[in-house]
Amino acid sequence: MVSINYSSREVCCKIVYYGPGLSGKTTNLQYIHSKVPQTTRGNLISLATEADRTLYFDFLPINIGNINGLAAKFQLYTVPGQVYYNATRKLVLRGVDGLVFVADSQPDKMAENIESLTNLEENLREYGYNIDELPMVIQYNKRDLPGIMTVEELEARLNPRGWPYFEASATIGNGVFDTLKLIIKIVLDKAKSSSGSRPRPAAIAQPVASQPTTAPQATPVAATQPSSGDSAPSSVAVSAPPAAASKPQETPEQYRPFPGSHAEEHHERKPSAAGFTPAATVDSSSAPIERNAIQSAGTGNGEDEDTSRPVMAPSLKRRGSYKKRGFFKRLFGIK
Repeated sequence: MVSINYSSREVCCKIVYYGPGLSGKTTNLQYIHSKVPQTTRGNLISLATEADRTLYFDFLPINIGNINGLAAKFQLYTVPGQVYYNATRKLVLRGVDGLVFVADSQPDKMAENIESLTNLEENLREYGYNIDELPMVIQYNKRDLPGIMTVEELEARLNPRGWPYFEASATIGNGVFDTLKLIIKIVLDKAKSSSGSRPRPAAIAQPVASQPTTAPQATPVAATQPSSGDSAPSSVAVSAPPAAASKPQETPEQYRPFPGSHAEEHHERKPSAAGFTPAATVDSSSAPIERNAIQSAGTGNGEDEDTSRPVMAPSLKRRGSYKKRGFFKRLFGIK
């Protein structure tokens, strides 16, 4: 399946060249790599044996430009033609987007062509692919050799489904780019059709602009009242009572306690910040306090008591001794 990377804005397609051994799969990629500009091609990776047979795969990424604002990249692979490398064949077929079946036009290679085509269909079935639904092009290669089969004979034996085909000679380049252009076109057309057939997501509901709410109107309520005589009760329209107005919040200045309550006395006695005046301080130099008067007030015998001064409770005896005289000075702050 065609993979689309929206972060890098790239469309990546995988095309696999399939066919029997020595049919010309690797030769196709080598010719394409030699003719494609260096700016639009990657490195050609080929693993071959001494007999010049591809054991694993050839990989040639090609960038052909932008398609609908996305950079299209095609990765070209080939599979090993030998039957005993079937595990590698299936591995390369994973995630395939298009197929090019390279058939050998020589008569003695017809059995290998049929075996390779049957193996391709089996491997695709194991991945859940249907060969009739995948883009596929057949290339009849080696048309420059003598004694080859005609196109009609090849079509009757290898192409009963009617896939598009090209005659080619990979060594000299005939039909190589024609095959590549056609498979690219079929892959892109299928990608566009599959993307267009996908269901679009449901439209997101636009938020409705909020409208100012109006106060509910008084709804007349029909109340029935019995009338005198046998007449039917008459209905009288009674309007619903209006909603109570919100009571303004009282500030601390507006608060007044209930008259005669304890809270009122507390409220009256509580000094306010505006009417508060600090008491006059006594200057120790102008009005000295005699020590004898303080000592006489602390005896508690009631003789020569000064009513203008507060009488202090007698100090308690602790273990037969009085507290030090400096205690009262520190208590009253007398210097």
